[in-house]
Amino acid sequence: MRRTSNRVKTRSARHTEGLSRSLRDTAAIAEGTLETLSKKERRGALVIVCSGNLGSGKTAFVAALAKAFGVRERVASPTFVLMKIYELPKRAQARYGLARLVHIDAYRFDKPEELFALGFRALARDPLNLIVIEWGERVKELLPKGFAHLHFNFIDEKTRAIVHAR
Repeated sequence: MRRTSNRVKTRSARHTEGLSRSLRDTAAIAEGTLETLSKKERRGALVIVCSGNLGSGKTAFVAALAKAFGVRERVASPTFVLMKIYELPKRAQARYGLARLVHIDAYRFDKPEELFALGFRALARDPLNLIVIEWGERVKELLPKGFAHLHFNFIDEKTRAIVHAR
C-alpha cells in the first residue's frame, strides 16, 4: 500500500480509499467523487449509496457534497423525516448537470419497499437528481443499475476511510 497526503491507494483498481482526518479532507473527497460521478453517462438520477457504522462520516459527506454544490441550508441526517430535498443553485446545475440533491436515510426502514413510499421511482427516473442514500445497503436490491457505493469506516476519533466499492 502506498501512502500519499490524504489518500491511500490499494493494489485493486476496484477500490480506492480516501482517508479523511478533517471536514476539509471529507470535502475534498466529496468534490472529487462528485466530479467523477457527474461525468458518468446515465439515463436517470445519479444514485450514491453510503454505508458504514454510526458516526463513520456519512452525513458529513452529504453535507460536504451540498456545500460543494453551493447549498446554503444546514444539512443534517434525515433519520426521522427520512428524506430531504435541496434545490441546487444555477451554477451547480450548469457545472454538474444536476438540479436537486435528494438525501435519504434508510436506517429506520423496516422493509426495503418503504423506499417507494417516498416517491423513489419518480426521483430515480429524473436525470437532474443526485440521490444519496445513507444506510443504502438496506435497499440495494431496489436501486437502479449502476449506482455508486461508498463505504465509510471509522478509524479513530479524527480519521475515517471512505472506500469506493463496487
